[in-house]
Amino acid sequence: MKEDYQPFFLGTRFCILPPGLTPPAGDQINLIMNRGAFGSGEHETTRSCLEILENFQCGGQEKIEKILDLGSGTGILSIAMLLLGAGRAWCVDIEESAVQSCKENCRLNGVDERVTHVCGTVDGLQEGGFDLVLANIHGDVLLAVASDLVSKSRPGARLLLSGMLWEYNFDVRQKYQRSGCELMKHRMLEEYSTLLFRVTNDSRVT
Repeated sequence: MKEDYQPFFLGTRFCILPPGLTPPAGDQINLIMNRGAFGSGEHETTRSCLEILENFQCGGQEKIEKILDLGSGTGILSIAMLLLGAGRAWCVDIEESAVQSCKENCRLNGVDERVTHVCGTVDGLQEGGFDLVLANIHGDVLLAVASDLVSKSRPGARLLLSGMLWEYNFDVRQKYQRSGCELMKHRMLEEYSTLLFRVTNDSRVT
C-alpha cells in the first residue's frame, strides 16, 4: 500500500519517496522510506544532516568504511551514506520500534546486509574505529555520550551531530572540542542546530 506522502527532495541529491511509488525521472539518489511513527525525513535536523552528507566523498583518503548511527530512528542518514558508497553501518536506538523501522527501511533500499542493528545504548556497543558518527538526538544526550562517541571514532573521523536545541549548542560545542574534536561546520536552524566535527587526535578528555 502506498504511503500518505508525496516524493520530495532533500538537499540536491536525495529524493524521499514512499514504498510502491515510481521514482521521478532524474539522476537523484532515491531513498524509500516508510513514514511510520518516525517520519520520513521532513524534520529540519534531518534535512540539515543530509545537506551536509551529500557532499561527503566515500572513496580515496576520505573513504568511509564504518558508520555509527546513534539514535538511528528510521535509519535515513545511514541509508543515505550507504547509497553514496560507504561500507557498513551500525544503527543503534533504544526503542525496539525504531530498530524495526530501520530494518524495514534498510530492506526497502537494498542495504540490509550492510547494517548491524542494535537495540540499546552506545556504551554497550563493542565495535569501534568508526570513520563517521551520526547522532541526530537531543542535546542533553549528546553531552552525556560525548566521551563514548569520540572514543569509538578513529583519529580523523567525522562526527555529525544534530537534534540539539539552540540552548544546548554552546555546551555541546565546548564538550566535543575539549574531547579532542575540531569544529568544521556550525549551522543554526529555526529551532535546532547542526555541528560537524573532526576527531583530531587520540587524547580523550571527558
